[in-house]
Amino acid sequence: MATIVNTTEEEPMLAVVRFTAELAWADAGPEVADPEVTRLCLEAQEHILAGRWLDMASLMLASADLLLTSPSRVPDKDLECILSVICSLVAKAGSEDETLQITDLICAKLTQQPDDKPALRLKVLFSLYNLLPSPYGKAFVYKKALELAMAGKAAECIIPSFKNIDSFVTEWGIGNLEQRELYLAISRILKDHKGLTKDYFNFLNKYLATFKGSDDDSATIGDAKEEAVAAIIEFVKASNLFQCDLLNMPAVAQLEKDEKYQLFYELLKIFLTKRLDSYLEFQTANSALLKDYGLVHEECITKMRLMSLLDLSSYCSGRIPYSAIAEALQINDDEVEQWTVKAIALKILDCKVDQLNQTVIVSRHTERIFGMPQWQGLCTKLGVWRGNVASAINTIQANKVTEEGTQGMQGSMIR
Repeated sequence: MATIVNTTEEEPMLAVVRFTAELAWADAGPEVADPEVTRLCLEAQEHILAGRWLDMASLMLASADLLLTSPSRVPDKDLECILSVICSLVAKAGSEDETLQITDLICAKLTQQPDDKPALRLKVLFSLYNLLPSPYGKAFVYKKALELAMAGKAAECIIPSFKNIDSFVTEWGIGNLEQRELYLAISRILKDHKGLTKDYFNFLNKYLATFKGSDDDSATIGDAKEEAVAAIIEFVKASNLFQCDLLNMPAVAQLEKDEKYQLFYELLKIFLTKRLDSYLEFQTANSALLKDYGLVHEECITKMRLMSLLDLSSYCSGRIPYSAIAEALQINDDEVEQWTVKAIALKILDCKVDQLNQTVIVSRHTERIFGMPQWQGLCTKLGVWRGNVASAINTIQANKVTEEGTQGMQGSMIR
């Protein structure tokens, strides 16, 4: 005989089994329904007594299947409560392996029919995420949530979590390949959200940076070509981005010798290493290509003028004649101050304008590429600053010793 567990209102798992069973068999009539409901409740009681939580999860999910396929039969609040009770089984599992098996069952059920109440399903998945102690389990559930958000077109429910991805990745301890899949999935979610183009560009960068150019990447790096092109286009389009590390990334560098995408690498190289005249020459030969990818010529000219001003700042020892700016930006002399102010407003240039001598005196500028040469230059500057500070400290200490000695001598003379 089956052992009967004393049920009370404090046992939500049995209450869920009974509720869902009664709902599932409601149309069959009492003569058929009552024995089936009793059978399912007895089976649930046996699983609880034996601590068979994986079997309990299977039973509860099977009983709740009607609610998930026809959620209109119960209010959303009740459905969420039922699913949350099922999720709580992961906290009762006797081992990590059993926890992960239960997690897999719940995720598989929730990701079916993703376009049916996706926001509610995602909410339950995040509740499950918070119940899991295992970093691996958390990473697994988050990946399923991404898939559900994409399939169910409910990106707005998961996008707020993207700001915490760096801490998530650290917590999960996932490897390079898992990170690559994660960043690619996120970038695809962000792609169609116009207000989040900067975030889209950042996650494309994170994805492309996972390709290190090693032998391990040789079989897959070719798959990144379209994302590499997308990152280039986003950088060129962005009116507030003037620095990036794309040029030397292996996933982007492969485009340089690619017959189909070579021109995009050339375009990126122009924006990061050359001036306006190079862009104008490129545009003349490839105007149709730029237009096909949504690049507006006038906007590109604006950005290249600012890029050219940054380039001048790198090579003119901090003092740039108006004439040099006018020539590089292909503007009139009376427009130089206008473009200088624009660069200051964008915080890519700190400078003073010497109108009397027709010179712009640059104290700081954004580097278009921040690679090893820039790091070495920064190291040299820090070394000079350290030396200057040490010298100032030595001077102050020496003056202090001299002053104390003088005061001591004056005191002796008074006595």
